[in-house]
Amino acid sequence: MDSIVFENHRKTILDSMEDNSIMVIFSIGGDEDKTPYDVDRNYYYVCGVLEYENIVLLSKINGHESAMIFINPYDEFKAKWVGAPLSKEEVSQISGINNVRYLDTFEATLIQMLQIVNNLYVDLKANSLNNALTEDEIFVNKIKQRFPFINIKNARPLFTKARTIKDVMEIEEMRKAIAITNQGIKAILNNLKESYEYQIESYFDQAIKYFGATGYAFKTIAASGQNACCLHYSQNNSIAKDGDLILFDLGAKSGMYCADISRTFPVNGKFSPRQKEIYNIVLQGQEVVFNHARVGITTRELNNILIDFYAQELKRIGLIKDSSEVSKYYYHGVSHHIGLDCHDLCEYTPLKAGSVISNEPGLYIASEGIGIRIEDDVLITEDGAEWLSPQIIKTVEDIEEYMKNRK
Repeated sequence: MDSIVFENHRKTILDSMEDNSIMVIFSIGGDEDKTPYDVDRNYYYVCGVLEYENIVLLSKINGHESAMIFINPYDEFKAKWVGAPLSKEEVSQISGINNVRYLDTFEATLIQMLQIVNNLYVDLKANSLNNALTEDEIFVNKIKQRFPFINIKNARPLFTKARTIKDVMEIEEMRKAIAITNQGIKAILNNLKESYEYQIESYFDQAIKYFGATGYAFKTIAASGQNACCLHYSQNNSIAKDGDLILFDLGAKSGMYCADISRTFPVNGKFSPRQKEIYNIVLQGQEVVFNHARVGITTRELNNILIDFYAQELKRIGLIKDSSEVSKYYYHGVSHHIGLDCHDLCEYTPLKAGSVISNEPGLYIASEGIGIRIEDDVLITEDGAEWLSPQIIKTVEDIEEYMKNRK
């Protein structure tokens, strides 16, 4: 993405900081393998540089806002083994930060700045008391010992508010992720037959890599038959049998941005009358949710609207007698925010224009071996909502026709 995106993101964060403050953001992400696309999401949000060990320092002093980034110098030995780090010029071009320094100057710069500010913002993530301390927590403990007069402030609420709203270029990156995901879903449909779930999943893997995905938004769920009634089923090692439905919850990434799509297909290419009946209730429920998605409504309210719809429909087909029974067959929320993370950092407040959310109704009837979820990504606009994934096949008729005529 263009450096202007990250400049705007920094401006948003800096404007929300108190005056006479600095913020330190580490690039170290949560993945033990330390792959480039697993840098800390808030770090990426303000600079766009995909390298480990870097540190961004934002400052707001007497109303003057500025940014620095600290990086590794060139190391010939490391360059031969793992590749050369980005140069100062490359980092500046990506991030739009002109003040690029080497990491060995960070401590002296920080100490100097702590002498003239009142507040230090650090990203303090919610963490279990039993887990190892994060990089940020270790850093804060050192600061408290050496600079007890500095006020420590949590940067997370600032990022939570900022990341709730996506800008035009972020949305475009998500559209790319969705387009790649669509290619993976087509590959699944082209090869769907009675076989192991992981074999079917492999067609998605190959396709999204071929079409340029930078990774997976999350671990793919490929759940056939009764497996689909387990929301986070991940073994993907059962045989998808002729006559089963198979539920896929999957998504590619473009850059650091995620797609989150669910589809449910008949393994043999044809829905049974009962499968079709339940599927269409879920699909209608998705339309009901979409038609109510707008600025000012909450995701909890959207979920309640879906539950009310299900209560009517499930009574109509004789599956339940009382509205309280809906929870037997629908037991998750219909929506979450999507962005740099599949379940993105966000404010759980009424939706605003620029929010990107999932719309994922489902019904799960374990006694019949039916689990169905249909999920698309939705952009909240000033005057309603927009499907971000309308190109991905969804209706019973279209699915059956596609599978009938596939090569």
